[in-house]
Amino acid sequence: MLILQRKEGQSFMIGDQITVTVQEIGTGRVRLSVDAPRDIPVLRTELVEAQRENRSAADEKDSPMNLLRLLSAGKKDEKDE
Repeated sequence: MLILQRKEGQSFMIGDQITVTVQEIGTGRVRLSVDAPRDIPVLRTELVEAQRENRSAADEKDSPMNLLRLLSAGKKDEKDE
């Protein structure tokens, strides 16, 4: 891991295409700007983690065992009618 110190207005580059600039330093927070090509996604970590959790939950919900349970439950409901 690389740890950098930057002041307001200073930047650093990631590769040749991404520039990160410190816009503002406040109490307990830092405002950054990211200049990157449109084809490179720039996401906050908590959004990436939420996407992973949602995918994992969807995968579990769509697993063959769960699908069989859903189908069985549907057949039981039909018998009850």
